[in-house]
Amino acid sequence: MSQKNGVSRRSFFGGLAAAIGYIGLRPESLWAQARAATRRRRRAWTTEAEYDALAKLAANENPYGPYDSAMEAMNHAFKYANRYGYPDGNIQEKIAEHHGVDPENIMLGAGSGEILRVVGMTYLQDHKKVIGVEPSYGSVYRHASGIKADAIKLPLLPDYRQDIPMMIRAVKKHYREVGFVYMCNPNNPTGVIVTKDEIRRLVDSIPEDVPVLVDEAYHHFVEDPSYETSIPYVLEGRPVIVARTFSKIAGLAAMRLGYAVATAETIRRMRPYATGSTNALVRWGAAASLRDTAEQAKVKRITLELRKKTTAELASMGFDVIPSETNFFMVHLGRPVAPVRAEFRKRGVLVGRDFPPMLEHLRVSVGTAEEMDRFLVAFKEIFPAGYAPSAG
Repeated sequence: MSQKNGVSRRSFFGGLAAAIGYIGLRPESLWAQARAATRRRRRAWTTEAEYDALAKLAANENPYGPYDSAMEAMNHAFKYANRYGYPDGNIQEKIAEHHGVDPENIMLGAGSGEILRVVGMTYLQDHKKVIGVEPSYGSVYRHASGIKADAIKLPLLPDYRQDIPMMIRAVKKHYREVGFVYMCNPNNPTGVIVTKDEIRRLVDSIPEDVPVLVDEAYHHFVEDPSYETSIPYVLEGRPVIVARTFSKIAGLAAMRLGYAVATAETIRRMRPYATGSTNALVRWGAAASLRDTAEQAKVKRITLELRKKTTAELASMGFDVIPSETNFFMVHLGRPVAPVRAEFRKRGVLVGRDFPPMLEHLRVSVGTAEEMDRFLVAFKEIFPAGYAPSAG
């Protein structure tokens, strides 16, 4: 994970982060969203030095950056920076081979965020509805609102699991209005999985022409043996779309590459709404990351060790933490998150935003060991000894 010769991580991303974002599906609205997101980020810092000094535990990123193998591949790919048509590391073929599908089953996107928008544009025409849970990754619901579609958002169970029987009933009740079902697995922000048996029950119980979008952004961090990727449903020819990303465990968030795995017919239907705007460098970096299973395993091991250590410390202080299968966790504070987040910011620590209706739960990404130590120091200052939600 060290800096490579040639282009350093800082100069590499500092020079490219602003230039390699993708042009959205509806430029006038998505550029506005991008500008708003940039303004929100800049509220937390004003200079590069200030940003670098923060403990960044808000966005579920890999704090170690791209693998060395990916950095080497991206440095190599700089020679194609002035070309429109270029060798791209055969990334689509490599992804297809990795999953045991054909290249026709793969669609690339500028992060999995683009994949989620493409699914929305494809299946939410004519005021169709997306069915999912709340809280979850809200991008899908916001996009539905932006194209004058609607979302049916179901509550989580008391143990924070997704209520599959309720979801099945909702699909059947609104069958003619449903564009697709959305499931983030593991769920963001709770970190809780939907088991392979629950996924099977959902897919087998709803009408066979209702697509199911399964967002597996955090797939690589799961340890629970009852979990399983939903890609086998694609091989069965079912209308299941699996979204994956290189933004999380591979550390390529600023470079923007995600992909969909779906039937060839589904990919053909979605492709007109995709931008195809991924860049040469990330294609090479992603291909190298896909091969580097040793580094992937290392990141997973370190991340889970730090998550378990940190959550055990919080539990010893009397705070309830939702069991997570991801590179983040949620802790119940017993008070609104927003002012607590501001207190962390005063101490140089960025933590997660509000996730209605769980407004007393704080989502915390797992950073480096040093960042997690800073988080715990700040936490103990904000919540002195003897405070716990039950006593607050």
